[in-house]
Amino acid sequence: MRPGYGLALSTIDQPAGRGPAHNKIEDHMQIHPLITDSKTLSDFCARMAKSPYVAVDTEFMRENSYWPELCLVQVADSNEAAAIDPKAPGIDLTPLLDLLVNNEDVLKVFHAGGQDIEIVHNLTGKTPHPMFDTQIAAMALGLGEQIGYGNLVDAWLGVQLDKGARFTDWARRPLDKRQIDYAIGDVTYLIEIFPKMLEELRKTGRGDWLDQEMERISDPSNYENDPSEAWKRVRIASRKADVLGRLKALAAWREKEAQDKNLPRGRIVKDETLADIASHPPRAQEDLGKVRGLSATWKSNDIGGRLMAALGSHKPLGKDEMPERDPKRPGLGKDGALVADLLKLLLKIRSRDINVAPRLLARTDDIEALAAGVRDDLAILEGWRYDQFGRDAVDLVEGRLAFAVKNGRLKMTRTE
Repeated sequence: MRPGYGLALSTIDQPAGRGPAHNKIEDHMQIHPLITDSKTLSDFCARMAKSPYVAVDTEFMRENSYWPELCLVQVADSNEAAAIDPKAPGIDLTPLLDLLVNNEDVLKVFHAGGQDIEIVHNLTGKTPHPMFDTQIAAMALGLGEQIGYGNLVDAWLGVQLDKGARFTDWARRPLDKRQIDYAIGDVTYLIEIFPKMLEELRKTGRGDWLDQEMERISDPSNYENDPSEAWKRVRIASRKADVLGRLKALAAWREKEAQDKNLPRGRIVKDETLADIASHPPRAQEDLGKVRGLSATWKSNDIGGRLMAALGSHKPLGKDEMPERDPKRPGLGKDGALVADLLKLLLKIRSRDINVAPRLLARTDDIEALAAGVRDDLAILEGWRYDQFGRDAVDLVEGRLAFAVKNGRLKMTRTE
């Protein structure tokens, strides 16, 4: 976590704990009308900038576009909340974006904020920070790996959310009161839940467990769309340098086409078609008319010509770019696979014992690497993960720990 992520608990005076004892939001929070002008937005953001933390959510549409279309931004602190219309004519979002990416004094709280962060990154080239994600925090508190917002609100506040506006076309105007109320609920409840979660993390001593995860999701490199890296997202069986070189050139071409036309990648060419062309390249443009997944018109139109130009400009993939066959898994044969299975069983036991989501403790790649004999650069062998799981995992692999059944319950026991 960057400095500032560990918000001082002294600034939080709301009671901790979960349960149904919950008053209506309107009883203690001012809910503003939809903000559609720059002056109101600037004044609102100036007040938010004085808060120690704010809750943030967005509504967007991306089914028919490459770039997600930002349709609504909701922001709240403990005193007030508002939805902001980024599509309002003439509205200047600069104060809002400054609050999110340039103000280090305000903690930004999201729930499952990956796509929200992506949108902010697209607009600014930066990510919101310092930040806190309640879905990740829930993993440290034994609430599962991907708890939804509705379940989170129910667990902490005992409130059943109205999901009627969930499938709203947020790009259509005007938005009615029910839609706006639904959207604002995504931050008004979140601003109540956050201090309760933070207090629970303080009590259990698990706040530090989240540092690495918060750093990971706030890393700007996660949200960059570099066309030269697009080939890595396409599944292909071949490991030949010339095939992968063609795939790299084709994927970069498709990425640029999709960006320029603001269309989803799959609307240009689907992944399987791209991989097929890389593996079995056409000799001439007229052969594109025979490629499954492409329109017959590509044999003579401009986009087909651009595809062939990209194909013709490819170079075999260099040795330094070739993907590893099994990253972090040298020599994981049949016995190694069995050891990995035992480690996964140990992970289930430890996760159950300390009431934390297994994925927060250890990822599959690290477990399989450990089973294959790797001991360097593994997250499970560092910090709190080593204390809670890694030490026992090494002992199991090296024969100092074994499974035992006591009173019908699977436990671990030390060997002689």
